[in-house]
Amino acid sequence: MGQILFKNAALLDPKEDELQGGASVLVEGDSIREVSLKPIKAAKADAVDCGGRTLMPGLIDCHVHVFLSEVNIRYLEALPLTMMTARGADLALAMLNRGFTTVRDTGGADWGIRDAIAQGFLPGPRLFIAGRAIGPTGGHSDARRRTDVMATCKCCNAMNFCLEVADGADAVRAAAREQMRQGVDQVKIMVSGGVASPYDPLDSRQFSLDEIGAAVEEAEAFGRYVQAHAYTPEAIQRAVGKGVRTIEHGNLIDEKSAKLMKLKGAYMVANLVAYYAMKERAKEFGMTSDMLAKNDLVIDGGLRSLETCKRAGVKVGYGSDLLGQLQVDQSREFILRREVLKPIEIIRQATLVGAEIVRMEGKLGQVKPGALADILVVDGDPIKKLELLTGQGENLSVIMKAGKFHKNRLAA
Repeated sequence: MGQILFKNAALLDPKEDELQGGASVLVEGDSIREVSLKPIKAAKADAVDCGGRTLMPGLIDCHVHVFLSEVNIRYLEALPLTMMTARGADLALAMLNRGFTTVRDTGGADWGIRDAIAQGFLPGPRLFIAGRAIGPTGGHSDARRRTDVMATCKCCNAMNFCLEVADGADAVRAAAREQMRQGVDQVKIMVSGGVASPYDPLDSRQFSLDEIGAAVEEAEAFGRYVQAHAYTPEAIQRAVGKGVRTIEHGNLIDEKSAKLMKLKGAYMVANLVAYYAMKERAKEFGMTSDMLAKNDLVIDGGLRSLETCKRAGVKVGYGSDLLGQLQVDQSREFILRREVLKPIEIIRQATLVGAEIVRMEGKLGQVKPGALADILVVDGDPIKKLELLTGQGENLSVIMKAGKFHKNRLAA
């Protein structure tokens, strides 16, 4: 089993407030074997001199859509699954290039692309998938136009492939079981309206308490958990009260909802950048005026939601939730959160908290013995200059995932 020795690095341990200089990290196989602030003796290891650059864990984005390659998801109706997969492979590669070695897909990506990446057929981040996002008739997961009277085929319509409609507790139970049969890591449900769906009001109440409970019961029975798309306090309280583990978006959260999340140990996965990017550029990619109007309703709540969660002690994960051509802005989320959080707090959200959310605590999000060797070498100190983590990976000299170099500008 080969060894790689990173030396002369400034270690960014997300649990610490500052870098630790003079660090060495020994990688063996796919894992980290040793971390020391003194030189490590490993005569047979291939050495990488970091030249004082920052060595840190790979980033984790807990809300992406690898298969949603259009800003106006209606355009996916004209895409066959082969084209959807090809585009998704390109989007996944770009995420890895930005330093995201792990992402959680929250609706669309299936076991095929997850395993293709894991088996080395495609380059990309480690994927945790939800399969088809499940919602009620007329809700955020209903892909039909008003002129459609029957469900259309899922095998020749990329949008339908990513979404599922179920009504009633028994139907939701069956839909959740089917997604778990398809190998998902978590089950995604919709409990409020959404921006990208044209017909449902943002504050609409989607899924009954019995339906939410059925999804949670089935997920837990299978050793999985439920994540819920939710904006309003009512939606958040209904979901978390029935055992939903992570709330996606949550822009309109209030103090009462946040206290309930803290009490239940639920996580928030915020994603501010999606709303700013949509406001600025989504119209040119076909997003409708109705969708953009709903976007305006939630954009101002993003920063307030971070403040509310921080006061209540709710753990918040890093998420981007960008669609299609807007996914180039994935790393801009770091800068937006800086309005209310310190850089190290945001880095922790994109490492330590992300690892907890995907239930890989101690294996991801840290540079420590026994963790998977997901490593970035950054050209500077991102705690002092958070912009180093933005863009398309220009400031990353090394990107390593599970002990294998995806990028290495420091090679001798």
